[in-house]
Amino acid sequence: MPPAGTPAKRALPSKEASLFKEVLNLYETRQLKKGQKTADQILKKFPEHGETMCMKGLILTHLGRRDEGIELVKKGIRLDLTSHICWHVFGLIQKGEKNYEEALKSYTQALKFDKDNLNILRDAAHLQTQLRNFDGLVETRHTLLRLRPTLRQNWIGLAVAYHLNGNLSETRKVLEQYEVMLKNIPDYDVEHSEVLLYHVRVLEDLGEPSEALALLDTNAKSRAIIDRIAIMEYRARLSSSIGLTDAEYTWQALIEQNPDSYDYYRGFFLSRGIDLDAITDETRGPALLCLSDFSAQLPRAGAPRRLALSIATDDEFKKLAESYILSGLKKGIPSLFADIKALYKEPQKQQVIEDIVEALREELASPPPEPASESESPTTYLWSLYFLAQHHSSLSRHSRALSILDLAIAHTPTLPELFMFKARVLKRCGDYLGAARCMDVARLLDLQDRFLNTKCAKYRLRAGLVEEASEILGLFTKKDAPSPGADLEEMQSLLYLTEEADSHLGKDNLGMALKRYTAVQKVFDELEDDQFDFHGYSLRKFTVNVYLDLISWEDQLRSHPAYIHTAIAASQVYVRVYDNPSLASASTSTANLSDSEKKAKKKAKKAAQKIQEESKKTAATTVSSNEDKGLEPIPPKDDDLDGTKLLQAADPLERAASLLAPLTRHAQNNIDAWIAIYDVAVRRKKYLQAVKALNTVRSLNPEHAELHVRLVHFKQTVSSLPQPPPTPIGPVLTAAVADLLPDEQSLDLYNSQYLQQHPSDARAVLAAAKVSRQLQAPLEDVESAVFGLLNPEVQLDLKTALAAVAFLKEVQSPRTEEFGAACDAKFELSTCFKPAGNSDTARWNAEKDFINGGGESTEVFS
Repeated sequence: MPPAGTPAKRALPSKEASLFKEVLNLYETRQLKKGQKTADQILKKFPEHGETMCMKGLILTHLGRRDEGIELVKKGIRLDLTSHICWHVFGLIQKGEKNYEEALKSYTQALKFDKDNLNILRDAAHLQTQLRNFDGLVETRHTLLRLRPTLRQNWIGLAVAYHLNGNLSETRKVLEQYEVMLKNIPDYDVEHSEVLLYHVRVLEDLGEPSEALALLDTNAKSRAIIDRIAIMEYRARLSSSIGLTDAEYTWQALIEQNPDSYDYYRGFFLSRGIDLDAITDETRGPALLCLSDFSAQLPRAGAPRRLALSIATDDEFKKLAESYILSGLKKGIPSLFADIKALYKEPQKQQVIEDIVEALREELASPPPEPASESESPTTYLWSLYFLAQHHSSLSRHSRALSILDLAIAHTPTLPELFMFKARVLKRCGDYLGAARCMDVARLLDLQDRFLNTKCAKYRLRAGLVEEASEILGLFTKKDAPSPGADLEEMQSLLYLTEEADSHLGKDNLGMALKRYTAVQKVFDELEDDQFDFHGYSLRKFTVNVYLDLISWEDQLRSHPAYIHTAIAASQVYVRVYDNPSLASASTSTANLSDSEKKAKKKAKKAAQKIQEESKKTAATTVSSNEDKGLEPIPPKDDDLDGTKLLQAADPLERAASLLAPLTRHAQNNIDAWIAIYDVAVRRKKYLQAVKALNTVRSLNPEHAELHVRLVHFKQTVSSLPQPPPTPIGPVLTAAVADLLPDEQSLDLYNSQYLQQHPSDARAVLAAAKVSRQLQAPLEDVESAVFGLLNPEVQLDLKTALAAVAFLKEVQSPRTEEFGAACDAKFELSTCFKPAGNSDTARWNAEKDFINGGGESTEVFS
């Protein structure tokens, strides 16, 4: 007999009920073929039994017959809408598809019909954590604890749920009750130690350092907490916040453990009332004296000597800097300049450092009067030249840096660092091909060094040499991979994806650029999904502190520079395609492609065909097996080899808006992000979002050049509306526009006044020219405004000059080449203003022949 209250269509005779239980067991043990056959036996007699149909669909999904399985599951749910098994199965499939919101809805439905099911509750808690639904998480964890109060992880799960929900006082109560309940704790139990440290952390976050310190000391003495370093760090912090006298001794013990930890030194000085990040004339002397004592006690430690440089001034700084720099140069530390360049924020220190190294260079350049055995090592002279080159390049004295590097290369032509930095200087000068050449020379000095090969590939991408970069990357990727790029994409190499995307964008290959930018977004989606497994694992293993740090890190995931850069760049591509749809159709044409680009496109097509053939072979060999394919869908085959389908998407603005949405939280101080948000919002006719973006930029920098362009654009856009938006948007929008740009001031006058206020700012001059174009000024006037960038008083930089050339091309100016030639003369070391064509590839091939021993170098890179 079926249980009382079971619906008639769900009830099964005892034989079939036993078979259904067997189906569940076979699924749990992943005997999928047997499970399928057993389900078929039930469905022969009861073809409309919803639970069996759902289980069969789940098994088929695991066997790789995904479409058929999902269709059966949906049919099974329709047949039995009140079965928790049906909804649970549907939730499992949606979770496998990473559709977490819909999965949680299915689990919620399942809990309506079986509210005490532990498996469903546990999975629902994980989904609620993933979706940051912390109110629901607290309720779910309460239910789990009520059902299984003897399970330790349920107590910790509830404590963590309260913590994530911001209710630390309840977290504290749960932990206290948990610790009272525990009995027979084994010695040196790592899990219990982690929970006690978590309890200390909660008390510290609650602002109760005395209680936290008492709890820490009690459990440290009883050896319940076994992480000795964590005990010392917590004790040092808590003692400092309370103001105990032994705080500095604890910090000192930590410094002896790790003498190069800057945080320990900061904590030590804070316990003495000295903030190293906000030093004053009164605290400078005691701090320097104390750091001097540390340097004497710990002669191998670099941190106290480096911290002293940050706070010392005048003669004291010169004395300390001379000792620090000379020691680094004698040891031959390549990263010495990177270590101290933060001091360049103060011009006086910058000059002192230059004088010290220049004096050393001059001393070592002259013949030594004493015997050779007592003179300085010749490497000291070499590293002083290397340091000076970095110094001058950081101050934009690139010609001086290059001359010093040539001197160093003549001294030691086998040091890769010299060629690497020369490549960086040439890159800063705008000679991207020359930079790639120098990096290739550095690579040839040590062919097995992956770092050098990676840098070489990166610089080739910067020079637009995508195929040549792929050759280098192929040296270290899987040999059986379809292409080096495919392997690097699988390995989630943000460096490669971002650089190749930028390279394609620089060559106006919008489809491939967008394809690579989209690949970067997928990497971040996968990183976000990867946290799901830790919601259960961390509670089982009681690694609570690290887990909470993971949650905080995941919440800031899209503040990563790679995401911000690619989101902005991809949105700009979408905006360009929206404004000019012909760009999408032009991407399918190969008429304008160079020979190398056609070759690359053909190679990518062959690689994709290879992937498809391999997938077909794999499918053929496993079609009849009992292999569990899992619930995650098979990645769709890539049928968009050159990104054309991405470019031709019907909703480019919606895609751009979804990419930019996280930046409103994670890039609030990034002006470029807000400009991109405005560009998308105003085209979507989301005018209040556009106003918010403009107001944010104005609060960050009211004189920003791109803000000037957008203010005029927004004023024109709103003024040209056929009718004002309806209330309540209309009045708010009108007031916002009046606040941004008053009506009584004409746009022409506003533009001319802006230019008068910033006559030497190159970006402002270019912005004024763009606004003139928006205001329908004659092309001659726009060209004249752009050529104003060449005036001696204008501080023109390479980036702005390139933007000006692009603007002239956009407006189809006949004087584009004239302006480019003028920039070429102004930036003598740059090659990016040379006439376009196949000259880049020819120059690269000529130089490559020379590098490989083809003859003397000509003036190819002059």
